[in-house]
Amino acid sequence: MSESKEVKGKGLGVFERYLTLWVALCIVVGILIGKFIPVIPQTLNKFEYYNVSLPVAILIWLMIYPMMLKIDFSSIVTATKKPKGLVVTCVTNWLIKPFTMYAIAAFFFKVVFKAFIPANLATQYLAGAVLLGAAPCTAMVFVWSYLTKGDPAYTLVQVAVNDLIILIAFTPIVAFLLGVSDVPLSYGTLILSTILFVVIPLGSGFLTRNAIVKNRGLDYFNNVFLKKFDNVTIMGLLLTLVIIFSFQGEIILNNPLHILLIAIPLTIQTFLIFAIAYGWAKLWKLPHNIAAPAGMIGASNFFELSVAVAIALFGLTSGAALATVVGVLVEVPVMLTLVKIANNTREWFKEQ
Repeated sequence: MSESKEVKGKGLGVFERYLTLWVALCIVVGILIGKFIPVIPQTLNKFEYYNVSLPVAILIWLMIYPMMLKIDFSSIVTATKKPKGLVVTCVTNWLIKPFTMYAIAAFFFKVVFKAFIPANLATQYLAGAVLLGAAPCTAMVFVWSYLTKGDPAYTLVQVAVNDLIILIAFTPIVAFLLGVSDVPLSYGTLILSTILFVVIPLGSGFLTRNAIVKNRGLDYFNNVFLKKFDNVTIMGLLLTLVIIFSFQGEIILNNPLHILLIAIPLTIQTFLIFAIAYGWAKLWKLPHNIAAPAGMIGASNFFELSVAVAIALFGLTSGAALATVVGVLVEVPVMLTLVKIANNTREWFKEQ
């Protein structure tokens, strides 16, 4: 697909621009519901299958399916013409990022913040951080790419390749790092989560896209069909957060400092991964319109998947779920800072 047509003229919308504010409001609303209307989370808690909350699963689908519709996997063939950018993205995302996330989060939760976070909660927060680190961004990166004047077609290729890698790499990486952390893990639930929240929406998006484009054309698909899903992803995310925090309210009210403590290693990790990918692209003399998106993909997270899997593996009330939600909370302001850094250093790449 021609992503330039879709992204042209589109920066951050109202929901995306103020995502941190909406997330904060959802935290407040969720906590108030859990505190004063506990029958709601109690009722929702009854709808579970194999540790997967069905109401949350539906909302997660609303988040993930629309973004999968945008992926044109036929564009991957163009990657052979410019392989270096793809190498930077894949190596950073899959051979570096999950492990630096584990190391940084373990250092802060287990050592630096040891006096403030109980050992059992530290392990759960570490698990949430691992889930974030093993899932590079697949949706918001289109916006970050646009804001840095990135090559939209190449950004699309990078995202498509990452989606395919997620299918085979996400489960074993998470299983390995959680195993190292001595986190009790249900492999059946992890595999089921990957199928529910990656394989099915990815396959459905692929089939839907091909059917619509074949019958109505690419222009209809981009300018009419996709617009039907405007804001659906964000609304699904916000409703999910309300549910999560209706369960998490007591934990947060008792430990408000934990939100800040979780945010610190996540923020450090984001800047580190951006520096690695962006700096590598500079050393390899890649053009800025490829270097900037390459840095953004690794720095940003597929937080929709991370939240879903954390809930499925550890439950709505777990510290792991809370850690992934904090990832959502810090995502936009941190990524906008990186966008500014990328734009302010554009001259570094002028002669390339």
